[in-house]
Amino acid sequence: MKIAIAGGTGFVGKALTKFFLEKGYELFILTRKLKESNIKNVRYVSWLTSGSQPEHELDGIDAFINLAGEPLNSGRWTETRKERIYNSRIHTTREVLRILSSLKNKPSVLINASAIGYYGTSLHETFTEDTQKHGHDFLAEVVWSWEEEAKAAEGFGIRVVYPRFGIILGKNEGALNKMILPYHFFIGGTVGSGEQWLSWVHIDDVVGMIDFSISNTQIEGAMNVTSPHPMKMQDFGKTLGNVIGRPHWLPAPSFALKLLLGEMSMLVLEGQRVLPEKAEKNGYEFSHSFLDEALSSILKS
Repeated sequence: MKIAIAGGTGFVGKALTKFFLEKGYELFILTRKLKESNIKNVRYVSWLTSGSQPEHELDGIDAFINLAGEPLNSGRWTETRKERIYNSRIHTTREVLRILSSLKNKPSVLINASAIGYYGTSLHETFTEDTQKHGHDFLAEVVWSWEEEAKAAEGFGIRVVYPRFGIILGKNEGALNKMILPYHFFIGGTVGSGEQWLSWVHIDDVVGMIDFSISNTQIEGAMNVTSPHPMKMQDFGKTLGNVIGRPHWLPAPSFALKLLLGEMSMLVLEGQRVLPEKAEKNGYEFSHSFLDEALSSILKS
């Protein structure tokens, strides 16, 4: 199988690359910084630079995975950063569509990354792929626009899947490193009220669910990429403390986080209970369903 990955050098992209190479797939990694590959079955393809024409190297691919976009958690959400977050997703997706339109032999599926931020936040509601409404905060509007752009690939006869990522947990990268740091200094505790939901997912299941959506043609549209067992923030923190043998006792007040992070504080102070109903109904089997086992597999390996 031949797969193109935009954003292939990021956290999820690297995990997917490792997984697909172990399956013997041929990979085309789209990058602004072209380099020679010393890895068998990996080819780097220039894109989003002056004169680049990646479509000349991608004809006949079986799947296109678009993970490209400005990271959400790499800095305070100033107006300039919010503009970069929005534009990076829209512009790269439009370039993906341009590439797809140029291919004589098009892939059967486009996996276009998304996020559970689509649903907005709630302490009480449960969200599945059948939830009709979307939120109206900044992140929800970004995600809605992102999915609407990618939907245009259906006009080429391509199946489109929007994996809505929850909080991804993995070793050395992702949210877990920042969440665990206070516990190492014995100052870990509940963030905000502790009643907010955290819909988490192990990186192994992110990879597994993307692979599942490629091979299962009945998967289309939104697919929640979360564990079937989300946790309230206070319970998440207690579980994390137990796994690493550190106390969970010093709360982080909401006002301090809002001062520190600005609007981005919503990612940790507010939340949503999101369930992976589509994946479960179609037979996906989770590698890490429960938080204590998932954290142990990451932190004790």
